[in-house]
Amino acid sequence: MPDKPLLDQLIDSLRCLPGVGAKTAQRMALHLLQRDRAGGARLAAILAEAMHSIGHCRSCRTLTEDEECRLCLNPERDDSQLCVVENPADVLALEQVTTYRGRYFVLGGRLSPLDGIGPTELGMADLRRRIETLRPRELILAMTTTVEGEATAHYVAEMAVDCGVSVSRIAHGVPLGGELEYVDGGTLAHAFAGRRQVNAD
Repeated sequence: MPDKPLLDQLIDSLRCLPGVGAKTAQRMALHLLQRDRAGGARLAAILAEAMHSIGHCRSCRTLTEDEECRLCLNPERDDSQLCVVENPADVLALEQVTTYRGRYFVLGGRLSPLDGIGPTELGMADLRRRIETLRPRELILAMTTTVEGEATAHYVAEMAVDCGVSVSRIAHGVPLGGELEYVDGGTLAHAFAGRRQVNAD
């Protein structure tokens, strides 16, 4: 039986990307081959280099091609705050839209015993060392409100308290500009439970 045609292999390979199905992968492959071979060659070269060279920061575990990422190497970051997130994408999101200037730690997921993801897989020992090294005043939990996210947040909070660090959590709830009647029940309940005092002048 002959090997699978190279075009089919290319299409199948593109399907590993999130949200890319058979039709989208086919469209991408044909576009690169018919209209942008130079772009395809550059993509292939950069992708190969990235897969080989990008690893995890030894301090915060985000993605970087160096031993330590640019955020950890920045002496102007605030060591008194440590934000714990689930994924490198969360770091990018926070850096783009907030004024947060503290440090990070990336777990790489959420506790999920059914999937074989426990404290060891999430680098909880590394997190404890990070806390003991930085000695932050505040540990900020920036995690999803799924069942696994809540369990992970609880685990991390207990560790932080055990290390003598104050714990806070980012607010979750009604989106900016959102109308209450269109917000799902779980989000609305979480927002209501997490309400804050308003000081009127």
